[in-house]
Amino acid sequence: MDRLLKTVKIQINPSIYLKDPDSSELGKKIIKGSVEVIDKIGFEDFTFKKLAKHINSTEASLYRYFENKHKLLLYLNSWYWGWMEYRLVFGTANIKDKKEQLDIAITMICEGVTNSSAEYIDEVRLYNIIISDASKVYHTKEVDKENKEGVFVKYKMVVNRLSEIILAINPEYKYSQMLVSTMIEGIHNQKYFSRHLPSLTNIIDGEDAITEFYKQMVTKCIS
Repeated sequence: MDRLLKTVKIQINPSIYLKDPDSSELGKKIIKGSVEVIDKIGFEDFTFKKLAKHINSTEASLYRYFENKHKLLLYLNSWYWGWMEYRLVFGTANIKDKKEQLDIAITMICEGVTNSSAEYIDEVRLYNIIISDASKVYHTKEVDKENKEGVFVKYKMVVNRLSEIILAINPEYKYSQMLVSTMIEGIHNQKYFSRHLPSLTNIIDGEDAITEFYKQMVTKCIS
């Protein structure tokens, strides 16, 4: 699957950027470097000045691609969910049983990334950013405007894909999208807790407790 994903080009909503970073070597350096710097120091301490120094460029050159660091985080978030959508498509393509599809999808969302298959984005580090900072893209005063512009469509596609699987299993279940979005946000919170606030979660030797918990939770909800 990783080999196939290397050939995929993820389309990002153009309202997020001023110039498509995928269109130039500098743009790719900006994305690659931003993942490295944000993963290292966190989004709060991240600045274009620090990124420019990291990639041996200038702040002015960064502003030709992104209006501000919020837009850059939106780009990374959109890329991640676009990539996850492709992973889900490839991972469930030959699976007929919907319950097995759901099991695979939950595992994919929970497991994170153990190796990077993209051309210039370190997906392992990007996953760390999603766990720590992804919710910051929509907890803003601009969320309604940005939603109308379609900047969250990649995330919605993943939620809708899992929602459709759930409805195929149980057409009478009324809360499929709520269940999926709650599950995804919960997974990210539990991953964060397991790394930084372990007393808020359950860490069990020899078990991927987060994955097992959400598989059980979703199965019981829709049964």
